[in-house]
Amino acid sequence: MVAAVRLTALGKPPKGSAAAAEEEVAERYSDVDTTAPNSSLSSAASSTGSLARCSSLSRLSFDCSPSAAVSCSAARHSVAGVVRPHRSGDVAWAAIRAASASAEPLGPKDFKLVRRIGGGDIGTVYLCRLRSSVTTTAAAAAAENPCLYAMKVVDRRAVAKKHKVERAAAEKRILRLLDHPFLPTLFADFDATPNFSCVVMEFCPGGDLHSLRHRMPSRRFPLPSAQFYAAEVLLALEYLHMMGIVYRDLKPENVLIRSDGHIMLTDFDLSLESTTSPALEDGEAETAGESDEPDMASVSCFPDNFLRFKRRRRRGAVAAAPPPPRFVAEPVSARSCSFVGTHEYVAPEVASGGAHGAAVDWWAYGVFLYELLYGRTPFAGATNEATLRNIVRRPLAFPSGSGSCGPADAAARDLIARLLTKDPAARLGSRRGAADVKTHPFFKNLNLALLRSSRPPVVPAAALHRSQSCKPPPKPAVTRFDLF
Repeated sequence: MVAAVRLTALGKPPKGSAAAAEEEVAERYSDVDTTAPNSSLSSAASSTGSLARCSSLSRLSFDCSPSAAVSCSAARHSVAGVVRPHRSGDVAWAAIRAASASAEPLGPKDFKLVRRIGGGDIGTVYLCRLRSSVTTTAAAAAAENPCLYAMKVVDRRAVAKKHKVERAAAEKRILRLLDHPFLPTLFADFDATPNFSCVVMEFCPGGDLHSLRHRMPSRRFPLPSAQFYAAEVLLALEYLHMMGIVYRDLKPENVLIRSDGHIMLTDFDLSLESTTSPALEDGEAETAGESDEPDMASVSCFPDNFLRFKRRRRRGAVAAAPPPPRFVAEPVSARSCSFVGTHEYVAPEVASGGAHGAAVDWWAYGVFLYELLYGRTPFAGATNEATLRNIVRRPLAFPSGSGSCGPADAAARDLIARLLTKDPAARLGSRRGAADVKTHPFFKNLNLALLRSSRPPVVPAAALHRSQSCKPPPKPAVTRFDLF
């Protein structure tokens, strides 16, 4: 039997039935604030109109309906059979594989919506879990299927009214490609009736970096914590650029915290799909500002002192071996004239209305790092127009008395200054992408190759996503725009 999506406005189920109980749960959480910590969309991305159009989705109900079998079966797909190598050991994958053991792919009937956890420009995000047998109680079902997932539901009718059908399709195409420890895992992908498209992804109970920053003293991260999160985001951007994807929406609200404390970059509806040609370049070619020492320590699995010891033993015997070649995969040919992004994070070439490429991600990365360290963005103005003028015209300035002035702080400021170069051709990362950024002294003491195995600065509590007391105040005057 194939499942169908049924809106409760079309008719009430009999009182006391399983459908009525499920509908009651969905209605109970219909007014949950869309700025919940785990929203996979920016809390500021939704306008009043878009939320009004999506409000009926908050009472979404998945039920089995024989009459809908014909309309739904032809439009359904699933990627549950494709196990991503980086996440293949997760218990969440084991539950998905067990649920999809039958020949029929996963669909709406296999998931139970728990509550609404977010809403944005092109969809609504629900907390969900796999269904158990119909006869089990809610407590037994939770014990049988403890894994929680995030389901993003897109109403094609609402998206079509905003002329963003291709944006939603592009995001789904990108999610199907990703296989990286710091990017979303797509567990299932299916359509529910002709009007709704659903993707099931990993649920991140730790909220986002914007929420976490507001819980820090002085609302900013200590330098080691900022260094850790910036390094994980850097590796995620490197992978995206290697796949020919220009992200175009980097900000703390789009960096979620998994249950193990590591990050997950999310929200790809503004991303630009392009092509890239990975290559190995001579490691001796140095960019401006790199140290004279070989950059092996920044990409090697061995600690610095080991490499120094090996070099001391060989000194005077043989000449030092040249540094290994660098892996470079940057979509340097990507070009777009779309005026998209979030005002405080857009690059000068976007703010001035010109064409842009992958260098916009490295500008946004500099703004992102600045905000983690200093608690605000560097060019914010009283209005969105003033912010755009500041981005184009105002020179970069660092707050006075913002902390220590040691070597680590100086390296952070140098990295930010190189990333926030207004000329995209001279911007750090514009030529060789992450290969240039990773060799900066700011990341000298981090082993990027083993970052996934390092302990994060904050490991969220299991019940953090249910707490409303940790919700930060809304970020003022940050809106996402989408003009052509």
